[in-house]
Amino acid sequence: MNQYETVFIMTPVLSDQQMKETVEKFKGILTAAGAEIINEEEWGLKTMAYPIQKKSTGFYEFIEFKAEPKAIAKLEIAYRRDERVIRYLTVKNEKYAAEYAAKRRNKFNKKED
Repeated sequence: MNQYETVFIMTPVLSDQQMKETVEKFKGILTAAGAEIINEEEWGLKTMAYPIQKKSTGFYEFIEFKAEPKAIAKLEIAYRRDERVIRYLTVKNEKYAAEYAAKRRNKFNKKED
């Protein structure tokens, strides 16, 4: 299994409930494809560098997971079909990026305590 990170931006007109449902939908797609979710972060409403679909803000969500490459294709098809998602990016972490992500996760978790 490879380690991946995905960030997707949801339209800013969603309610909190709709946003959470959208995130759960994509997490469900990942787990159904056999992925193991390592970390999830809600980055909240942020201003984008440039307008997308006439929107200048969006809800950002970050998910780090381990999965087979087949799961990525299913996830990205779901992103394209969902009108609530305005942008997404999924990247494969190489060895050093995975180590950095683990350090970042540990540092973030210590701050919350």
